[in-house]
Amino acid sequence: MKELIRDIHNWPKPGIIFRDITPLLKEEAAFSGLIDELVKEFRDKEIDVVAGIESRGFIIGAAMARELGVGFVPIRKKGKLPWETVSETYSKEYGEDALEIHKDAIGEGDKILIVDDLIATGGTALASAKLVEKLGGTPRFCFVIELRPLKGMEKIRAYKKFALMKF
Repeated sequence: MKELIRDIHNWPKPGIIFRDITPLLKEEAAFSGLIDELVKEFRDKEIDVVAGIESRGFIIGAAMARELGVGFVPIRKKGKLPWETVSETYSKEYGEDALEIHKDAIGEGDKILIVDDLIATGGTALASAKLVEKLGGTPRFCFVIELRPLKGMEKIRAYKKFALMKF
C-alpha cells in the first residue's frame, strides 16, 4: 500500500511534501486492504462510534464504522455543520482554525475512535480529542500515515493511538 501513496512536493506551500492517499483509495483491492488492516487493529477494542476528521477521515472512518458495526459522525471545519455544535480552536503554522461536532453526536461515556488519513503536527487531532471529551466521550486515534519528523504523536501522547504507515 505504501507504494500507492503519492508524494507531491512543495504543496500546499514550498518545502512541504504532501502525502496523497487518493491513488490508494482509487484501487479497489488496495482500499479494501487498507480498511481490513485498520479494522483488524480495532476489531477487539470497545468502540461505540467512529468520528472522521474532515475530509479524508470521512472516507476512511465511514468505511471502518461499517466494518466495525458502529455509527459514524463527522468532525468538520467551523461553520459546515447544520445543527447545534461544540467547537474547539487550535493553532496552525499560519494562524488559528476551529473544528466542530454536533452536540448530540456523542454520549456520555462513549468510546470514540477518531480517524484521519494522517497525523502531522497533531493540532487537528488534539482539537478533535478535546471535542470528544467536551461531550463526555473517551477518544482514541487511528491514522493511515504518521509523519514522524513533525512529532504529532507527541501532542496526543495522553491518548491511545495507531498509525498503519510511518514516513
